[in-house]
Amino acid sequence: MSNYLDNHPDENGYFGKFGGSFIPPILEEPFAKINEEYKKLKNDPKFIEELKYVRKHYQGRPTPISFAKNLTQHCGGAKIYLKREDLNHSGAHKLNHCMAEVILAKHMGFKKVIAETGAGQHGVALATAAAYFGLECEIHMGEVDIKKEHPNVVRMKILGAKVVPATHGLKTLKEAVDSAFESYISQADTAIYCIGSVVGPHPFPMMVRDFQSVVGFESKEQFLEHEEKLPDNIVACVGGGSNAMGIFSAFINEKDINLYGVEPMGIGEKIGEHSATLSYGEEGVMHGFNSIMLKDEKGEPAPVYSIGSGIDYPSVGPEHAYLKEIGRTKVGLCDDKEAIDAFYKLSQLEGIIPALESAHAVAFAMKLAKTLPKEKTILVNLSGRGDKDIDFVVENHPIPNAKF
Repeated sequence: MSNYLDNHPDENGYFGKFGGSFIPPILEEPFAKINEEYKKLKNDPKFIEELKYVRKHYQGRPTPISFAKNLTQHCGGAKIYLKREDLNHSGAHKLNHCMAEVILAKHMGFKKVIAETGAGQHGVALATAAAYFGLECEIHMGEVDIKKEHPNVVRMKILGAKVVPATHGLKTLKEAVDSAFESYISQADTAIYCIGSVVGPHPFPMMVRDFQSVVGFESKEQFLEHEEKLPDNIVACVGGGSNAMGIFSAFINEKDINLYGVEPMGIGEKIGEHSATLSYGEEGVMHGFNSIMLKDEKGEPAPVYSIGSGIDYPSVGPEHAYLKEIGRTKVGLCDDKEAIDAFYKLSQLEGIIPALESAHAVAFAMKLAKTLPKEKTILVNLSGRGDKDIDFVVENHPIPNAKF
């Protein structure tokens, strides 16, 4: 595993057998140019300095690590720490790659960015970055998610983005990706597609991971300040998997550290009741890359569900598929009920309202903590805050009467 990040993916964008680029011929040249420019730019001192400046003086990085003392006492086991990506400007980890992607777009001479969004966090982050750098922004979002995540839709529009509803199929994240790609094909000469996770054709799984790796490398240094050692376990939710790859990246070579990607079990094990791709999926190509995906009886992408709009995706980043296959990462599961319980517990015990996606990681960490001795540690990537979810949660899951 030495020099893992330098050697993965290979030149063709493969992590083992996963990854690659399966795109229409019309997109081959634009994606090749993005890859070529990124390889030049990522080692350019001017780009690095600009990104450092933006992260420090605009985003508010580094985000802190907080010890969840009350939650730890409640669980009665291992110590639970939180990497506070909810404190990143715009409320989630997504701005880490969006600012960098828009700098790349500006460098390449594009005037417009196009993207999909599920829970709206990527859409808000990209709209934020586009506003900061003066580019147009077009965001595609499933009609179901537009209703569910109304606060983020309003934020995107205030920031100047055009929000395009995806009205076909299940009207959620997969359909938003379909819609965004269709729009991008007609604008590839003037716009750039800014994928919102470690998915899609090469070079995006690599690019987004690299831009998100700041989370992991910050965490490595910060955790040593807390415990004078590295964490025993790292936990992050996985849909596409950008926040998980971001925090995992700095620890892949640390073989004694357990890396848990937590998938949404939704409301059951049947097709359409969950989005647990790594647990129930099989190899397949979707949205331009080969990975693990949930399939229906015809071999097509299966309908999926999760209470967390940002993680209801029928595939997963190819690097996640690879790391699971070689045994470096483990898969955790969390259903809707457990996520809601964790949402309220973290809110009332720690004063931190998490995104529903992040609540999946918190819920699994709570279960894991109870199985471990008190000297062990768990670091959770708290990938986003729950402002976007509060209306939906309280309307469908009444607020508990008292603290836990």
